[in-house]
Amino acid sequence: MILLKKSLLIKLTSAVLSTIIMSFMCATIFFPDEFGSTFLLGIINSNITDAKEDEKMDKGKIIFLNGVTSSGKTSLVEAMQNYDEPFFYVVANDLFENTIGDKHLQTDYWKYLSEAIILMYHTAKLFSDHGKNVLIDGILVERPELKPHYDKVQDIFDGYPLDIVEVYCPLDLCRKRNIERGDRREDQSDEQNKIISQHIRYSFSVDTSLNTPEECAEMIITSVFKK
Repeated sequence: MILLKKSLLIKLTSAVLSTIIMSFMCATIFFPDEFGSTFLLGIINSNITDAKEDEKMDKGKIIFLNGVTSSGKTSLVEAMQNYDEPFFYVVANDLFENTIGDKHLQTDYWKYLSEAIILMYHTAKLFSDHGKNVLIDGILVERPELKPHYDKVQDIFDGYPLDIVEVYCPLDLCRKRNIERGDRREDQSDEQNKIISQHIRYSFSVDTSLNTPEECAEMIITSVFKK
């Protein structure tokens, strides 16, 4: 027996169902052997694939802004959220860090933060499931608590319209920004850069040292929504 997910079954229109029924009749009459069954399964699987693609089209876009601290992600998020269309919600490492009690952060910072980060990804999926576009202000670092981080992200967002965007900034400028901000260590960006995931398949890349947040936002939106 072939089991169909309820959400996919709904998407099979009467016309598609008619096609399957007719195909079944033809397969039974002309191909009563194993080939007929294979032929019918191929048609049904093709319709299931089409339904999955339709379901994916209905989901909101997920844009993962990946870069070290002080690379300009937060300013970029603000620029993208100034748009009326497309409209973006945002989830961020810093926001989810605030869901953890100070006592636990001081006891085992990365144990609890890594759990919060994974929950953040599932929250982004919830926005997408409701047809809402969402930005992820994060960083794909291969900490022991998260390894293999990039692979986990790919698995979590499998079947979702995910675009990972590289937010690049030269490390010397990041150090300068860290000093000016005062709430980060000067070498924090360097430390993150050493453990950032390798071989990431980026949909797009921006350099915040060459373009303003507004210019970067326009480039990303044009790339993601008009491709």
